[in-house]
Formats: sequence, C-alpha cells, structure tokens
Amino acid sequence: MDHLIKDSAPLELYAWLAPDAALPGWDILTGNPFGTALPEDQFSTVQNYFAEYHLEYYRQRLFGDFPSRLHALLLFATRVDAETFQRKHPGRVAEKNLVKLHSQGAYTVSFHDASWLDYLRLPHSLSLSALDEVSQHYWQGTLVEEAGLTFMNERWQEPPVIEALFQGRLEPTPAPMLSARLPGFA
Repeated sequence: MDHLIKDSAPLELYAWLAPDAALPGWDILTGNPFGTALPEDQFSTVQNYFAEYHLEYYRQRLFGDFPSRLHALLLFATRVDAETFQRKHPGRVAEKNLVKLHSQGAYTVSFHDASWLDYLRLPHSLSLSALDEVSQHYWQGTLVEEAGLTFMNERWQEPPVIEALFQGRLEPTPAPMLSARLPGFA
C-alpha cells in the first residue's frame, strides 16, 4: 500500500470532535494530538513527549516528504478505525462526536498504524536502536500486528488503528454525527 498521497482527488476521513471544536491537531495546552489531558504522573507525560519527539526526529531524518505529526491534522482513515480507537481509548473520545470529513483541493496525507504509539507509551525502557526500529516501522506504514512485538516477555498485539496525517483543507460532510456516549446512535 502506498501510504503517502499527494493528490486532489476527493478523500473521506474521520475525527472525534467535541461539539463546536476545531479540527484535531497537536494541542499545546493539553500536550497531545488528541486534545485530551495527559496522565497526571510525570513519567507518563515525559514518555508521551519523548515518543512524539523521537517519531518527529526520525521523520525529519529519513521521511521528510511525510507530513509531521506536529503540524498535520490527526484523523482516522475510516469509520472503523475511529471506532476501534474509541474502544481502545474511551476516555480520549468521551463527550466527542464522530465526524466525517472530506478533502477540498490539493492535499498531502500519510497513513500509519496508531497502535505504534500505544506500544511506545507502555511502561518500558527502549534503547535508541529499538526506538529507531519502531519509528522506521511507523513511517514505513507497517502494522503493529505484523511486527511480532513483545512486552514483558509476552507477545504484544493490538488491532490496527489507521490514522491519517493530513495537510490540506477539509470540510465536514453533512451527515448525522455519532456521539461517543451512545455508539451507533445518531
């Protein structure tokens, strides 16, 4: 799959948005790309920043054509991906609505398995070479389930959640919004 696209053909993507919210990007106030507060403990906060930093550092060195996670809109490739993210992280989408968006004009978008971020945020200590390997897989578009990861000497698998790093213009698609409180109901 070619996971970097520069085009103007219509594209449909999804996002979890609070009512009357802007499109999701990196939120400096809350410190993460999904606009929710990070955990209270300092270790998790530092680990989350370091994961994002290393992905960005690696992108700049070897994948410069790809949109930066820090400067792109962070969306989901499909409704199924958005709903899988909701099941995995219900607190991050609480009180938000699932919104379908469509592209307007030229854009750049790349698709990646967001489960790599879940792996980076586990309470473990990875060497720089392991961080590079995870970053390589993320930017190459490898799915976590294909990589054979371990955590605490056990096989670690997560369903893929394909995120879209989008640079361009998007408009909401007129359709009923779905609430995270009542999945599947308009």
